[in-house]
Amino acid sequence: MSDTRWLDECEARTWRALQFMHLRLSAQLARDLAEHSSLSYQDYVALVALTDQPDGRLRLFELAHAIGWEKSRLSHHVSRMEERGLVQKEKCDQDRRGAFVVVTEAGREAIREAAPSHVAAVRRLFLDAVPYDSLGELAEIFEAVLTRVRAEEKPCPEQEAGSRG
Repeated sequence: MSDTRWLDECEARTWRALQFMHLRLSAQLARDLAEHSSLSYQDYVALVALTDQPDGRLRLFELAHAIGWEKSRLSHHVSRMEERGLVQKEKCDQDRRGAFVVVTEAGREAIREAAPSHVAAVRRLFLDAVPYDSLGELAEIFEAVLTRVRAEEKPCPEQEAGSRG
């Protein structure tokens, strides 16, 4: 363990601030969504990824990758969203085992209704606390970290094969 590069005071402060900010910000955004809409934070994240697509559809493994969830966790959540009419699963013609997750009109309406209060909360809790001139630099930092994390992620079998999911 002598090779461990321990965090210095500045590094530890920054790391802990990021951890606690992420946890508390996510929790508050989830509470805000629950208070102002019929969507959970997880619903919202999945619906954003789907509605960002021109046709409102992604393969299950693509959606899992886009939002950083394990496919099994997402599969269960998508089933719950499907029961509520927010999404539907469609068979994939190219791969009989694969499926698309498709946002429904009810899902589009739910996110349209939730978005204004969610954006207001994001602005109030995060954006208004950061000087506007720092946002570009923050985005570059976050994107650099995401690039490193993605480089260490193991692709799921569907990504490697380019098919199922």
